[in-house]
Amino acid sequence: MKKRILVACGAGIATSTVVCTKLEELIKNNNIEAEIVQCKIAECASKQDEADLIVTTTILPTTYKIPAIKATSYITGINVKATEEKILEVLRG
Repeated sequence: MKKRILVACGAGIATSTVVCTKLEELIKNNNIEAEIVQCKIAECASKQDEADLIVTTTILPTTYKIPAIKATSYITGINVKATEEKILEVLRG
């Protein structure tokens, strides 16, 4: 079953683009069928019913019904493997 991932940053442009690129590589390398949707963090609440996971580079303004993973490690380069393991766990779950 195809998964849907929301990738969000403050404006939905800069850091989320970096995360999208890394996620595309991660799902391809792990043979996971997923669609990545880039958006602003403010849009996540209204889009969460159509998604399986939120990956963000910013502080979450609220709690969501679906898992939300902070992926600032993709920007800093620190603890990337741990972040990827969390993402894969949710997508395979």
